[in-house]
Amino acid sequence: MTDNRTGGIPHQPSSGLAPAKSVAGTYGIPLTGPEHAPGWLKGSTGFGDNGHRGAFGEEFIRMLATAADLDVSRRERDRVGVDWQLGYAGRAGTRRFPAIEAQVKCTSSPDIHGEYIHYPLKVKNYNLLAGRDYEIPRFLFLVLAPADPFAWAHANQDRLLLRRAAYWMCLHDQDLLENVPKTGTRTVHVPRANLLTVDSLHDLFAEDYRDMLVVS
Repeated sequence: MTDNRTGGIPHQPSSGLAPAKSVAGTYGIPLTGPEHAPGWLKGSTGFGDNGHRGAFGEEFIRMLATAADLDVSRRERDRVGVDWQLGYAGRAGTRRFPAIEAQVKCTSSPDIHGEYIHYPLKVKNYNLLAGRDYEIPRFLFLVLAPADPFAWAHANQDRLLLRRAAYWMCLHDQDLLENVPKTGTRTVHVPRANLLTVDSLHDLFAEDYRDMLVVS
């Protein structure tokens, strides 16, 4: 069932979610603190800035998509609001070589209200996700990362741990914002039930989303 509040179909199960409460800042990850920073950081001018965080968010998605055995390609020029295009061979009885596109955002200060994460999208970015006039289904992928970049990843001999999580949202059932300054923002409500996992990434290739498009 399509629901404008959740931004897409089908909905992911909501069981097992943490108790709802408004969270900001570190989102449960303790800060390392400057006293623990390595020596090389003193000469770094971009560690933990918006560009660094955005790059981490994009690589978080690529790592997850690779684990899901999806083909991942990047747009050489960011002109159409797409960071990654994901594709795979398709399942038996489905469309061959389906593809989806994703715009990736990353935040370390998520504004959580109950079962939704409120995220302000620039009007330009919103209009590059909303509406139905697309050849390929596209999604917003929102990555939540700790405020402290030292907590983003931890590697040892047994595993590579990336913190913290990513969520998806589809805006094809929403109208474009017209006569609105492009410098403004529109807050979207990303469902916390829409957790990105290996399984849910495959679910986004369902015909349900292609059927939402004018060209299907």
